[in-house]
Amino acid sequence: MTLQDIPQFQADALAAVAAAKTPDDVEGVRIKFLGRNGSLTALMKGLRDVPPADKPAFGQALNALRAAFTEALEARKEAVAGEGAAHEAFDFSMPGNWRGAGSLHPLTLVTEEVTRIFAQMGFTVADGPDIETEFNNFDALNTAKHHPSRDERDTFWLGPELLLRTQTSPVQIRTMLARKPPVRIINPGRCYRRDTTDATHSANFHQIEGLFVDVKPVSLADLKSTLAHFAREMMGPQIQVRFRPHFFPFTEPSVEVDFSCHVCKGKGCAVCKQSGWIEILGAGIVDTRVFRHVGYDPECYGYAFGMGVERIAMIKYGVTDLRHLYTNDLRYLRSFA
Repeated sequence: MTLQDIPQFQADALAAVAAAKTPDDVEGVRIKFLGRNGSLTALMKGLRDVPPADKPAFGQALNALRAAFTEALEARKEAVAGEGAAHEAFDFSMPGNWRGAGSLHPLTLVTEEVTRIFAQMGFTVADGPDIETEFNNFDALNTAKHHPSRDERDTFWLGPELLLRTQTSPVQIRTMLARKPPVRIINPGRCYRRDTTDATHSANFHQIEGLFVDVKPVSLADLKSTLAHFAREMMGPQIQVRFRPHFFPFTEPSVEVDFSCHVCKGKGCAVCKQSGWIEILGAGIVDTRVFRHVGYDPECYGYAFGMGVERIAMIKYGVTDLRHLYTNDLRYLRSFA
């Protein structure tokens, strides 16, 4: 080969590199030109037979050829690297495996259903942070300074005045601080308490609370009719509702609300502990001292209520152990689809 033939040789070599489609093709081109018996290797070895006067120019041209070829080869190797891996990792001729559609978690199903029911009655969804102030979580809700719920054994304190909220009621305080009546909200969210995890308790759980405040008269009868409608929509038209006197720091009067057992229809079974009733939520008329804490006129009228999402899910779907809802066992969770 003469010095004038090198440009054509280089063009052919670079064309061969460009035509390589897979890593195996690139390796084949490398061996063809740079292998032990490769054509470019043979040219380099033949440099000793070139006349001494032509050796400097011939050697310089071969070095430039080798550098251009090697650079093009490396670039093409990187460009086609994914092609070979894709073909090796996945056979496009194989039939696909249908893994099935996903499904919502039972706690999500309950939350969405509760939200839908109260939305029909004019309630909007409010939200707030998991990290709360002592004022919003306790003081504004009329919780006494010596109340056991403030103790470190019951509450996750993050500092002198910051904590992980023990209930979703602080969202109600935030809402009232931000707007004037009328207020009609529900606020689903996570809560945190220092409970030992067992079949019915968890340190991390979910609540949905509601608040209605107006300057017009609102009575306990209004609260009862609202919750009775919710019960029938959530559990079925046959459900009965029972109200029992109770005490909550932020409502007066306060009640606990029971639904008739949907399993035994009120006759008594293991689910309702033979009573025929299942405790669902707490409620009451908002205490005037709460209104004072948020700057509302104490003459305002309002009611509030709250329920545990896990408790409703356990009752509605027959879950016997709260921990089943958090094990992430897909076989179990798919049963709610």
